Amino acid sequence: MPPFPRKWSRKTTKRVAEKHKSHSSSSNSKTNRPRTQHPEHELELKNYRKPYTCDGCKEHGFGKRYRCEDCDYDLHEDCMFNKSTITHKFFKESTFKFYDKPPRKCDKINCNECKRYCDACGKHIKGFVYHCDEKGWDLHPCCRNLKNELKIDGLKFHLGETVSKCSWCNQKKIKDSLSKIKGWSYVSACDTYHFHVYCAMEMVIEGWKNGTTNSNDCLVIENLELPIQCQLNRNSGRGNKYWRIAKIFLKTVVSILLGDPTIILGSLVDLVIK
Repeated sequence: MPPFPRKWSRKTTKRVAEKHKSHSSSSNSKTNRPRTQHPEHELELKNYRKPYTCDGCKEHGFGKRYRCEDCDYDLHEDCMFNKSTITHKFFKESTFKFYDKPPRKCDKINCNECKRYCDACGKHIKGFVYHCDEKGWDLHPCCRNLKNELKIDGLKFHLGETVSKCSWCNQKKIKDSLSKIKGWSYVSACDTYHFHVYCAMEMVIEGWKNGTTNSNDCLVIENLELPIQCQLNRNSGRGNKYWRIAKIFLKTVVSILLGDPTIILGSLVDLVIK
């Protein structure tokens, strides 16, 4: 595993760790510790109602983040306080190690064969990653928080690699992914709801691309236009109960993928499913 940044003083590490006490009751100095490629300044916990790109995993985030205002440097909480090793119930008896950069087979720049993709969301891994040396699996720091089972309004959603047809893209396989990774999908116990994890994130990204910002570069959620509303309507003639459960489900999954399960994305999701 990459070495712990030496420029962090013990005093600074202690201060940051104290701020992080509420993050996990099981955290300790051996498994959860500050990990940053920005040791020049101390990162402070901020909570802004706008999107950002994490400088650790290079993925999107929203809401809570650890930030250096002077350098415009942000980290997901899971990237700031990563663990040396993790496990996930989806990959039984497999251990993942944390890496600052995805492992490579060669030193060639832009080598397609060396590109790695998250086995959860199917997206390209460009920064911090949890990697299984034995099986070759990879997980983004935030994706590893996805649960094997979610319960929404009394209905169970199970995590798997197969789906009959995603309610968003209307495809069995991930539509626009450049990899051969199947990616994870959530399917309800009643077999009515099918969602690729990849598509849940694409929903938000597409919304941000079509949204507007104010002078402070803050996301004006109320003005976002998400084109997938029409697509979802075309793919299903469901009633109000279907959309109510789908809304809660998407809100839950997207919050996890953006690195802050506590954020309120109600306004965002309400624009998708009304």
